[in-house]
Amino acid sequence: MPIYEYHCSDCGQEFEIRQKFSDDPATVCPACGGSIEKLISRTSFALKGSGWYSEGYSKDSKPKTPSICPKEGACSSCPSAAA
Repeated sequence: MPIYEYHCSDCGQEFEIRQKFSDDPATVCPACGGSIEKLISRTSFALKGSGWYSEGYSKDSKPKTPSICPKEGACSSCPSAAA
């Protein structure tokens, strides 16, 4: 379940509430009973660097397996020649 941050406009308190995606947003401050609003905050999840996508899932990525066949698949016993 995600954790949402809220801010009370009456007492100024900021707090977190764990809610299901299907739950309605909270409307009442648990400390003073005032009206609250949901905050939008930055997540701590980030993908940095060359990354998994460009190395494993992009169209340009090719498996980097060394060729075992000295003739680069031109011999009759090579598995790639049968394909």
